[in-house]
Order: sequence, then C-alpha cells, then structure tokens
Amino acid sequence: MKKLVICAVLACAWSLGINSESLLGQQPLRIGMIGLDTSHAPAFTKLINNAEEGVLANMKVTSAFPGGSEDIASSRDRLEGFTRQLSEMGVVISNSIDEMLAHVDAVLLESVDGRKHLEQVLPVFKAGKPVFIDKPLAGNLEDALAIDLLAKHYQAKWFSSSSLRFSPGIAAFREDETLRSSIRGAEVWSPCSLEKTHADLYWYGVHGVETLYTAMGPGCEQVTRVHTAGTDVVVGVWRDGRVGTYRGLRDGKSDYGLVVFGEKNIEIGGRYEGYGPLVDRIAVFFNGGATPVGNEETLEMFTFMAAADASKDANGMPVKLAEVRKIALAKAQKKVEALLQE
Repeated sequence: MKKLVICAVLACAWSLGINSESLLGQQPLRIGMIGLDTSHAPAFTKLINNAEEGVLANMKVTSAFPGGSEDIASSRDRLEGFTRQLSEMGVVISNSIDEMLAHVDAVLLESVDGRKHLEQVLPVFKAGKPVFIDKPLAGNLEDALAIDLLAKHYQAKWFSSSSLRFSPGIAAFREDETLRSSIRGAEVWSPCSLEKTHADLYWYGVHGVETLYTAMGPGCEQVTRVHTAGTDVVVGVWRDGRVGTYRGLRDGKSDYGLVVFGEKNIEIGGRYEGYGPLVDRIAVFFNGGATPVGNEETLEMFTFMAAADASKDANGMPVKLAEVRKIALAKAQKKVEALLQE
C-alpha cells in the first residue's frame, strides 16, 4: 500500500510539470509562513509537517512571521491563539519578514487581510523565493495588478488560489478535456460575507467566483450585478457567448455548489473537499513544478469581482472588465514605480 501511495504522488508531480526523480532523496524544503491570523496557518502546517511520505514529506514549515491587522476582528482576535499553536508545533516565530526569509526556501503568505499582501510579498520577491499567496490576492484590483507587476520585475514565481479550485469535483471540469470542451455555461453559489476594508466579493465571495472560473475558464468580457442585503447575483458574459452566474449568499442556508450546463449533460457538483488538494499543488509548485493556475487567469478573476463592484455602484448596469482593468492598471503602475524607488 505504501508503494502505491508514493507512486500516486509521484505521478501527480509528473502530471504537474515536475521531474518526480528530483523529489527522491531531497533535503526537505524549509517553508516560511507570513500571517498567523487565519485557520489556514495551523491547518496547512499540520498537513505539511505531519506528512511521512510523498511530495509533502519534502517540506517543513520551520519559521513564521505573525503579522495581523488591528482593524479586522477576525485577524486581531485569532492572531495570538494561532501563533501559539504554531510555536507549539516547533515553528520558530520571527520578529520580521526579513528575519524569517533568511532561514527558508519558499513562502506561504497566509495573512487574512489582502491589503497586507503587496507590502508583505515585496521582500519575498526581492529574496527570490517562490510564494503562494492565499486568498484574497489583494484588497483591491490596483494592488493585485501591482503584485503581478512586481513579480515580473523581480522574475519571481507566485500563484494564488483558494482550496475550492482543486477539490476533485470542481477541478475535474478544468482537468478533464471531455468535460471542459462541453461546457456551455455554469451557475455557482457560495457564502459571501462582506468586509468593509475589501472589495465586496474579494473577502469571501472569491471562493464561489473561483469555482465559476475553474469551470468556465478565462474570457469574461462583461458583468452585471444585482445586490441586496442578503444576496449578490453577478452575471458574466464570456467572449464566446457563454454565460456564467455567481450567487453570493448572506441570508438563509449557506453552502457551496456548482451547476455546469454541458453539450449533452447538466452536471451538479461543487462540493468543498478540504485543504489537502491545494496543499499538494503548493508542494509540487515549491519543488519546481509548473504554476498550478495561471496568474493572468487569477488577475481576470479579480477584475471580474472589481467590475461587479462597479456594476453595483452603477445601479446594476453592465460593466466591461477591460475598462475596469485599464483604470486600475494605471494606478498600479504608479504604485510600483514608487515602490521601486524606495
């Protein structure tokens, strides 16, 4: 059985673009973690540090910088407890990001506050360490684009995702060619709590929007949003005429789900299946594998959500993604120029 498990993991690594032979006999990668104000911090650390075989066994979370945001209750109120948990797991708690970077090979940027990500990822890019940036990529589109511009400047490797994208029942619509080629449209729903410091859907609606993009792929040109106190409905029109819909839930029963309208079948799925599939992809990425989800698709997804905000502000009028991105990109370029001059 043990041999079968190892073979399965190495086969997964090969399929994701890494030479599986390079995983055998390696010294474990030292993983640093930025941001201990989310349940992802102890959950990911347990998955990685308790692994006894396969690609996860070639990594150990060894150092962390707590971070935290005083103006977000879910960050402020959980930081101390999660920091204590990691310390009890043997993770060294660093006083600064730079101090942590001196002792690690790759970084998990876990800060729950997306506004912190641009500032926190910059030293990681400068140090040349590959980095996973947990959702949301940023607190607004300007910062999301700035992160990508800085990564290109420093030739840095990054990707961002929620765990939903790689849940097998969702990932199949992207990874199975037969399923992917038959998709004519999709409807997705997820919890959608709001946080005043972030663009509306960035905070929690990002989970469902990512599921929508996993099924539909990139290529959305226009969105229209209907907003009420308990519900958001965002309808996207793709360039090939397909339509994808996201429903954000704040009232009544809250869950994750997906309906895919295909050429011959209508498929129902979208179940959340834990952190494991995402952490496996992060491990392969850190060990030299291909980026699990293209950065340009990630940026389009955040543009989709920013355009949904613009549609809300315009009383539900249709908004073009290209127009929203053009405005945000000009601001991002100025911000990056300033950061590079510091």
